[in-house]
Amino acid sequence: MPQKKLLMLVGDYVEDYEAMVPYQMLLLAGHQVDTVCPGKKAGESVRTAIHDFEGDQTYSEKPGHNFRITATFEGLDETKYDALVIPGGRSPEYLRMTPRVLEIVRHFADANKPIAAVCHGPQLLSAAKVIVGRKLSAYPACQAEVELAGGEYVAAASTFDNAYTDGNLVTAPAWPAHPAWIGQFLTVLGTKIET
Repeated sequence: MPQKKLLMLVGDYVEDYEAMVPYQMLLLAGHQVDTVCPGKKAGESVRTAIHDFEGDQTYSEKPGHNFRITATFEGLDETKYDALVIPGGRSPEYLRMTPRVLEIVRHFADANKPIAAVCHGPQLLSAAKVIVGRKLSAYPACQAEVELAGGEYVAAASTFDNAYTDGNLVTAPAWPAHPAWIGQFLTVLGTKIET
């Protein structure tokens, strides 16, 4: 199976696990993954945040690692990519305010290319207005946005380890779903892993 070229949209305070782990898993599976952020060039980085479930009403947040940007945002040609990955954290809240980011998301949706979004990542899908009539998961705090944008929200399991696939769209509520989320995304990509 030939390697696919994937695009990952990130920004400051992207959730550490939701960017780093999928990035590494997709590289391990043989894909090329370019990470981009508005206003950033290849070789620069974004700050990440570590979100955890510690019994509070919402997740806690701690500083994470710096995550390296591998491609320059300005001049990006999204038509050269086979699929899109949207990690969560607080970066989607920022990214959805950038019209060019929404154009990129719409390209993947309109071309029916595979899209993987986790946690708050569906905020970009909602802002781009590409989920009307679609079923998808997200962090529970995003349920209202998903529904207001015309999507059908798929609830998180109590352990947050479930993922949901609707055609080309693979979503999950949080980083505990990485095995299911990335596994389903690899299936949509047509990736075969043999041991």
